[in-house]
Amino acid sequence: MEYPKLPGNFWSLSSNEIFQILAADEKGLSTVEAVKRLNIYGVNLLKARKGTGWFLILIAQFKSPIILILIFAAIISFFLKDSVDGIIILAIIIISGFLSFWQEFSAKNVVEKLINKVKVKATILRNGLQSEIFLEEIAPGDIIILNAGDIIPADCLLLESKDLFVNESTLTGETFPVEKKPGILPVQTIMAKRFNCLFMGTNVVSGTANAIIVNTGKNTEFGKISERLKLKLPETEFEHSIKRFGYFLMEITLTLVFLIFAANIFLKKPVFDSFLFSLAIAVGLTPQLLPAIISVNLSRGAKRIAAKKVIVKRLSSIENLGSMNILCTDKTGTITEGKIELNAALDITGNKNTKLLLFAYLNSSYETGFSNPIDEAIKTPLKLDITKFAKLDEIPYDFNRKRLSILAENNGKSLMITKGSLDKILEICSFVENGEGNLLEIDGFKEKIMQRFDEFSSAGFRTLGLSYKNTGDDKIISKKDETGMIFLGFLTFIDKPKKDIDKIILNLERLGIAIKIITGDNRAVSANIGKQAGIKEPVILTGEDLKNISDEALTRLVGKTDIFAEVEPNQKEKIIIALKKLGNVVGYMGDGINDVSAMHAADVSISVDSAVDIAKETADIILLEKDLSILIDGTVEGRIVFANTQKYIYMATSANFGNMFSMAGASLFLPFLPLLPRQILLTNLLTDMPEMTIATDGVDAAMVQSPRRINIRFIRNFMIVFGLVSSIFDYITFGVLLWLMHATPVQFRTGWFLESVISAAIIVLVIRTRKPFFRSRPGKWLLISTVLVIIATVLVALTPAGGIFGFEPLPPLFILILAGILVLYIFFVEIAKNIFYRKT
Repeated sequence: MEYPKLPGNFWSLSSNEIFQILAADEKGLSTVEAVKRLNIYGVNLLKARKGTGWFLILIAQFKSPIILILIFAAIISFFLKDSVDGIIILAIIIISGFLSFWQEFSAKNVVEKLINKVKVKATILRNGLQSEIFLEEIAPGDIIILNAGDIIPADCLLLESKDLFVNESTLTGETFPVEKKPGILPVQTIMAKRFNCLFMGTNVVSGTANAIIVNTGKNTEFGKISERLKLKLPETEFEHSIKRFGYFLMEITLTLVFLIFAANIFLKKPVFDSFLFSLAIAVGLTPQLLPAIISVNLSRGAKRIAAKKVIVKRLSSIENLGSMNILCTDKTGTITEGKIELNAALDITGNKNTKLLLFAYLNSSYETGFSNPIDEAIKTPLKLDITKFAKLDEIPYDFNRKRLSILAENNGKSLMITKGSLDKILEICSFVENGEGNLLEIDGFKEKIMQRFDEFSSAGFRTLGLSYKNTGDDKIISKKDETGMIFLGFLTFIDKPKKDIDKIILNLERLGIAIKIITGDNRAVSANIGKQAGIKEPVILTGEDLKNISDEALTRLVGKTDIFAEVEPNQKEKIIIALKKLGNVVGYMGDGINDVSAMHAADVSISVDSAVDIAKETADIILLEKDLSILIDGTVEGRIVFANTQKYIYMATSANFGNMFSMAGASLFLPFLPLLPRQILLTNLLTDMPEMTIATDGVDAAMVQSPRRINIRFIRNFMIVFGLVSSIFDYITFGVLLWLMHATPVQFRTGWFLESVISAAIIVLVIRTRKPFFRSRPGKWLLISTVLVIIATVLVALTPAGGIFGFEPLPPLFILILAGILVLYIFFVEIAKNIFYRKT
């Protein structure tokens, strides 16, 4: 079978024409046929999966410009008949690259396996039956079934729809949902007017539909835009900080390397040796392991967090989770149990009403939109016999109308039943039915109805209204029929606060995370729940308040506000942006369609595995249970990851920087190079080894007590203070070796190599903690690697094998004096650390 080119103007074709072109039908594709089409048209992804095979990861370790220059320099060494230097430089580069490769490769599959647990699926017809498949497995010709909350995974032509409204803001910028229905349009119709099409990257707000997949992946409208613009995810707070840190180090490194090279040339030292020396210094100054350390840190963190039922979809969000100081959340399922129970069905006099119960049960039973806890709360306990009724039609719930209507038939008579937010129900009612079944004009009862509503709300009950009307022989209804209805009564629901929620919120506050409740529920219900959750005197802003204040006023008020009640979906985003303007790292936890814009705006978007597709797809982090205590565990793990990443940065910018800076300075007054280029590279390799195990290190409790961010000013000060201490002892070592011990150039290099590597290895154990180092136990692998590096350094320097690198064994007196310098160095670093942290 020959497969056609996918139609580019499918909105101008009938469904029969599309079926014919795509060789498909209303039963969908067979599994075998779908696989063939995926092989021909490609998987349904905007970007091909990045190769994570071992070879690509290995090659990536040698892409650094400095490494490439060193390889080039090694090759030149061979041409200059200095093969020993060339072999040693290449060997060190290869060993260092393989170590980094092993770190990254060992962690590469962790996140992918975790993400597969929470990947979004689509409901499609395969082999004539409904199936759920991953979005990337969708092929042209598949028939997709859509409901409210679903992501539209590809470009489709509508076959059937019912009250279908789609959010297309990602493509058109249009804020309000667009109504969609089957039809045929002219070829020249612009995208925003193609009401018969559904596009990848948009989502269903309300209604239901069946559609045929036409274009997938890069062939979609969204795919074309992303290809043109090379769309990228916005940087996280952590990624931005790391980039700034990289620029900061690059400036220092380039300046220093240029000055070293120029000075050595001015002092008439060999050009090639000076060039290699400068490059080796650059390698020593550059924290080339940082990407691998971050990757391994994040991967290990994601694995640990997964064990606590928190799945990370975007690795860098772990760091943001650790930095988060404000968490915005709905109350349902997080503050409350999320188990909504029907409390009562009451008429306007406050009495229980069986007719109201029956009508509510009919409305909930016939609802076919997305799963709704309110409907479940009505259906589950009642189990009424409704066999005498038959469903005729439905107007699905949406967030503008805030109500749901169904049309049912009983004994040939049609009955329309509408339930929803009380104010939205009252809008469409002209009459009210009293306890005796009499119909009265509603105008005289509205005040009484609202008074009862306030009483229910103050008692903590969520309250909906229910109305009905007889529609004679009607078989279908539309939104314009929601008028002239009869108010029947109230449905009150209770969702109890979670057990120990007050303690959970207190624990979050102890971690430096303030909770802001953002809910659509009314002020009284929200205040009641807030008090039960431990917010004694909650400061509340309502959606109406937000409409009446400026953005500047909101920015002033938002930090002091505990609860935002009666909030509309677009106002949630406004609240998040205002909180971010104050310099906060803001997390938002949501699971519904109306949460998506706020999730996009937040620094950390959090959802749950049971959320609607669009919320799960938007989220950076997914909880397998809707429980704030799980999020506490995830936050602590995020801070551990962040702390270990910071440790590497501190190590790379203190002892390492101090050693390289000292060496650069020494090269200016010594008649010989303080270390040969190959010796510098060996020093860099050995000092990197303990740092590779930093991801496994333990973290002091104080490091996870509060949110932290990468602070370039703090790092700069840290580098200056501890680099200076390191340099002072380096120059003491130089003085002792030159003037006290009268060392030869080879002895000088051997002694300096011993002191610099061992001091850098040991100092890792000192600066990894704010406590005195003997009171904070390092991780097992960090300790083992440090000991092994010290042993290897001694063996290389003090045995005949060191001759390969240009070393020779030192007299015992040299070794004793160097050991004394090391002890003094550790002592003074501890003093400097104590003073530094006290002052900062």
